[in-house]
Amino acid sequence: MFGLIVRLLPFWIREPLLVVVGSVFGVRLMYLALHDGEWVPAAIGAAFLLFTAVRVHTVIQALRARRHPAPAASADSTAPDADGRPQPEAQAQPQVPAQQPPAPAVQEKEPNAWGQAAAAIAVFAALAAALWLGPELMPSDAHGTPQDAASCPTGEDEPLPSAYTETSRAVTGDDLCKALNRTDLPRLLGTPAETAMGASASSGTAPLTDGRVAQPEAKVEFDTYTVDVSATYNDLSIAQYVKLMEFGEETDVEKLKVLGRPAVLSSDHTMRFEIDLGGGGSGGPVEQGPLARTLSVALGAKDPGGYCEITVWSEAGALPDDAALLDIAEKILPAIPERTA
Repeated sequence: MFGLIVRLLPFWIREPLLVVVGSVFGVRLMYLALHDGEWVPAAIGAAFLLFTAVRVHTVIQALRARRHPAPAASADSTAPDADGRPQPEAQAQPQVPAQQPPAPAVQEKEPNAWGQAAAAIAVFAALAAALWLGPELMPSDAHGTPQDAASCPTGEDEPLPSAYTETSRAVTGDDLCKALNRTDLPRLLGTPAETAMGASASSGTAPLTDGRVAQPEAKVEFDTYTVDVSATYNDLSIAQYVKLMEFGEETDVEKLKVLGRPAVLSSDHTMRFEIDLGGGGSGGPVEQGPLARTLSVALGAKDPGGYCEITVWSEAGALPDDAALLDIAEKILPAIPERTA
């Protein structure tokens, strides 16, 4: 259908249209290739740019031909006859003036080629911008979440444990959920076409602390990945946390810094629980869940104690690049007030 429409369009609309579409898609594909480090989009983008260059050359040749038309061949009035003698010029016969001069013919105004080209470029530039910025132009609610995406639950009616009032500037599960359930979270995970299927939050306390340590948590689920973020307001520093990992001989551990704060990357398996609602059975962990990747970041640049954890896992067992966790952390950490010593 698109090819038929293009063939039916006038030259001065069709060619600028092809130039705009080819250049937009070519530049976009080259940008994605450089960003993702893949050669297939780069090859397709180069083909689009080559096609655009050919169309630009065609338009330039047409403009030159329009500005400098070739002179029409004039009739040779002195062409020789069969005997080689030049023929005399034909004498123009006097014209008898007509009683009524003929009405002047109405000349059709030729379309302005530059105006058509400018209009085509403007229209299709707007279409290209809409395709390019489509995800950012989706209607959103007050928190920047797409209307068709899962929204964070509101826990305004639920009283907070006393650990939150006793901890200075502690965030709640609702705060973490609003920070995590972002419009660009699927893109950060490498699955830009997905939409959040569910979002949850809780403002609980850490286990085995008798309710004295605030530990808010939020989770957002997609088709491919599940992302969980929590903040633990205890006195355990990242340095001590790393020593515990080394003592436990954990592997795949990497120390780094995120926004100037000490951090550590680690891997561990999630746990699957089965609860028997019938008589006689007891619930408990029955099997090992899929592998999860966790980024733990100190709540302050001086590692005063307490940390934020961002965990990503997939039921299929696949994990995104560590760069995805770092990008998510850089978006979420500003929503968590920094803790001082």
